[in-house]
Amino acid sequence: MTMPAYAPDFSMADQLTLVADDGYRLAAIRYSAQGSLKGNLIMAGATGVQQRFYRRFAEHASKQGFNVLTMDYRGIGASKPKSLKGFEMSYLDWGWLDLAAAVEHMDDGITPLYWVGHSFGGHALGLLPNHHRITAAYCFGTGAGWAGWMPRLEAFKVRLLWSCILPLIVAHKGYMAWSLLGMGDDLPKGVYKAWRRWCAYPHYFFDDPAMAAVVDRYARVHAPCMFANAVDDPWAPPVSRDAFIKGYRNAPLRVRDLHPDTKKQPIGHMGYFRPSAAPVWDELLEWLVSHKAETTKQHRLTEA
Repeated sequence: MTMPAYAPDFSMADQLTLVADDGYRLAAIRYSAQGSLKGNLIMAGATGVQQRFYRRFAEHASKQGFNVLTMDYRGIGASKPKSLKGFEMSYLDWGWLDLAAAVEHMDDGITPLYWVGHSFGGHALGLLPNHHRITAAYCFGTGAGWAGWMPRLEAFKVRLLWSCILPLIVAHKGYMAWSLLGMGDDLPKGVYKAWRRWCAYPHYFFDDPAMAAVVDRYARVHAPCMFANAVDDPWAPPVSRDAFIKGYRNAPLRVRDLHPDTKKQPIGHMGYFRPSAAPVWDELLEWLVSHKAETTKQHRLTEA
């Protein structure tokens, strides 16, 4: 999940600090809507991807009338401690605590609150204790993580990572030094341990006997959801997406398979948020707004 080089100009946005329920302080950026306000929007990023990667999308959405929040989860980017060695956290904290704080910050009780997820961001919706505040969600590249759903070569690489390369790196460094492989931001050991465990299951943590409470939590999500995956996404092809989203069994689900333009670069797992994806961004924003009237009242009255 290598991030392309990008030097953002933060003078155009407001940097702020969110405080999770456990007191952890989280770096976030809020992009103010231009023109008539259409909604508030949370950009829930992928594992090991800093919020700066989503700046182009956030700026685009703000120009279309959305207040947009991006954030770095604990242990990532500007929200990480001085050293990840010995830093204790659960992978699920990103949903239960960090993104829950984003929902609290962005929900004003009046304006529709929308969710855009990338990879883990599509997982996180079901982890939220306050998911009933979300009007509608549109997620890219969300999958079950199991190598068996991946193309053969990618599956071989991923199995090699989990079985040999990453265990050695974690044993040496004390955390998942993802950056050594050029694949994303370094990750806390707690994220590594859970991620490795759940990727061994065809349906991710839904197959883990210890995660029964999470299965029940996902069943309580009722917001309309669109899950769009590129057919050339090596980590989360459509078959992997379909295996995961079964967990949202009571939500109105739509799926979309994205095909790369043969004249342009592949989409892969990161292309959903490259500038070339701007036409898809317009479509997703239109889709989210189309659910404003029919869902806002219902979701705010639904208990989590």
